[in-house]
Amino acid sequence: MRIAIPVDEKSIGASVCQSFGRAPYFLIYDTDSKESEFINNSAAASQGGAGIKTAQAVVDYRIGALLTPRCGENASEVINAANIKIYKTTDASAPDNINAFINGKLSLLDEIHRGFHNHGSK
Repeated sequence: MRIAIPVDEKSIGASVCQSFGRAPYFLIYDTDSKESEFINNSAAASQGGAGIKTAQAVVDYRIGALLTPRCGENASEVINAANIKIYKTTDASAPDNINAFINGKLSLLDEIHRGFHNHGSK
């Protein structure tokens, strides 16, 4: 299964980014092959709709699970429509969250916020 995690930098030991839609990068990890890759989040600098654009990009990557500390309402609708489960990360690093997911220790994200609309506006 391929999983996605928002991260602050292109490093396997990166911290999980606290923002889903405005994360600079996503770590895509394949639990079968143990391979990882990083993708740039082009929606991070969007004036508006970053969460929805990011969610669609993640869906297009054909992942089976998203690991994130939080997710907005509109983005979660896109992800849920693609039958992708959203799991809540801990404060640990991306690799620690991957291991927690593999070992069944992450819970589903059940606190979906209304979003930070106009976050990128000036």
